[in-house]
Amino acid sequence: MSTPVPDESLSDTQAEAKKAKEKGGKMMVDPFEVRMRFTTQLQHLSASVTSAQKAALYALKYRDLDEDLHSCILEQLERNNMNNRANIMYFIEHLCDMALKENHPAYVRMMQRDILRVVDSVVPPDGTGAANVKHVRHVLNGLQTKNVLTSESVTEIDAALKDRDTHPSHLDMDHEEGTEEGSKAKAGTPQIRLDKKQIEQRIEEDRERNKRLRENMWAVTGNDQDEYNQMWEELSDLGEDDFTRFREEAEERQECVRKHMEFWTAKAAEK
Repeated sequence: MSTPVPDESLSDTQAEAKKAKEKGGKMMVDPFEVRMRFTTQLQHLSASVTSAQKAALYALKYRDLDEDLHSCILEQLERNNMNNRANIMYFIEHLCDMALKENHPAYVRMMQRDILRVVDSVVPPDGTGAANVKHVRHVLNGLQTKNVLTSESVTEIDAALKDRDTHPSHLDMDHEEGTEEGSKAKAGTPQIRLDKKQIEQRIEEDRERNKRLRENMWAVTGNDQDEYNQMWEELSDLGEDDFTRFREEAEERQECVRKHMEFWTAKAAEK
């Protein structure tokens, strides 16, 4: 039997991965590459559920790097424009939900710890993120429903958001947040030039979210027991008035049948 010749075309990293695979070992993952790919997914998030779930699955796939990926989320919230920050906010809800289902509460604990920092990034105190206030409230309510946040925390954050929902004219989507241009933006400028492409993107994403919200409102579970119990509790007990109404309705139906029979009997006699 001939001795296998090593493939010199393989790089050192590829060779090590091949050896690990041949030995049945676990292939080493490059944390930097994982972080870069996750960053790219966050930067390209859209209003669709699919993109958010895809990024959440990626974060759970590399859960061993959860602290690094969590810091990546915070970093992108501080660097990207307001449109992307809103998309990341919705992604956070998907991530926490899937992390609980996958029995990996580390992401949830870190998000609970840094939720104020997250909200401050999506809706800054200077009012530049006023258009994101309703989206933040929606996500916070969702996290409360999933028991990720307590009602006290949500109430406290919502009270702080009231002061940030009064400056829609400050919405600036013409530049990336964190750039020198953004830091040099002058307060008190009467009009801020908006990027048309980002405005159109935001309109489409809000339309997609509203459509999905309406679909969720009309969704049914298929279990009618709750509705039946509610109707049973709301119905009053039968009384004398109910029986009187039943008799009157029965008499009206009998009178209608009698007139109907007389009419068609007369028609038959004419023929």
